[in-house]
Amino acid sequence: LRMLQVKLIITGDDFGYCPRRNQGIVECFLAGAISNVSLLVNGSAAADAAKLARRYSIPIGLHANLSEGSPVCEVLKTNSSLLNQDGFFHGKMGFRTALSRGLLNMSEVKQELKAQVELFHELTGHLPPHMDGHQHVHVLPEVRHVFAEVLEEYGIKYTRVPVEPGLHNCDQIPPSLMDFYLGVEEDSFNTVDVFTKHGIRWPDIYIGLSTMGKNMSVSSIWSAINSAILEVTSRVPSPAHPALESRTVTIELMVHPGYPSVPPIGGCGEGPDDFSQSWERLHELQTLIKPELQSHYKSRNIQLCSFKDL
Repeated sequence: LRMLQVKLIITGDDFGYCPRRNQGIVECFLAGAISNVSLLVNGSAAADAAKLARRYSIPIGLHANLSEGSPVCEVLKTNSSLLNQDGFFHGKMGFRTALSRGLLNMSEVKQELKAQVELFHELTGHLPPHMDGHQHVHVLPEVRHVFAEVLEEYGIKYTRVPVEPGLHNCDQIPPSLMDFYLGVEEDSFNTVDVFTKHGIRWPDIYIGLSTMGKNMSVSSIWSAINSAILEVTSRVPSPAHPALESRTVTIELMVHPGYPSVPPIGGCGEGPDDFSQSWERLHELQTLIKPELQSHYKSRNIQLCSFKDL
């Protein structure tokens, strides 16, 4: 399979979260360690992030956020089903609970998603070439339909479907987190038909759950990429499909590099969360910029790119 060409999109999520996140993401991009970013338009440093993306020509898409901080749609800031009693989004698990109890108004979800696309357009001067969901809210029941409608309405071609090959073999992930990931995986499987019906596309393979935070290392990234390539190549029996020998496989690797945020600066309206303040962000940054990772890509015919290069 030497001729197999791999296009790898390395996406830095949560661009715009805080100035120190922005700084780390830009450094990664300039070092050739990431090739794409996903912007939180309700992040406290979103406008600054958009300026940086323009200055350094960083390919940028939208990280749709319905779970952390405040809505960007004026009408929904005061009285909406998307808010908890403190006036903020329900949170990563709170959003899921409210959804399962039928407490979320889907027309408000749609209104907020559209407002985020509009704000993205205002900040960057263009529509997002790709749009995914912060904390994977975009693959949840009901939300997935509304999300797909918004993408179709704006002609946004690409998204993310977080099903990671090899995830089940990861012993280092604590059980509570693994339960969350398996929930995301199940929701993702149930989303495929919805996105397909709306003409939305996504890379052949997604990775990034098994390599997050403290679990990230040169070897964990490498084995995730290898499982991904194996997964794709084993889908088709080779003799019957010799064309596979020279086909292109696309992979998205989701990463969260940055310098740890220092409260009260950062977040999406209610200050920075624990993960953003932890050393794990810096660990991701330091791992991603390692030269041996980059030389690895070159030796294996892996080309870093963004969604608009697909």
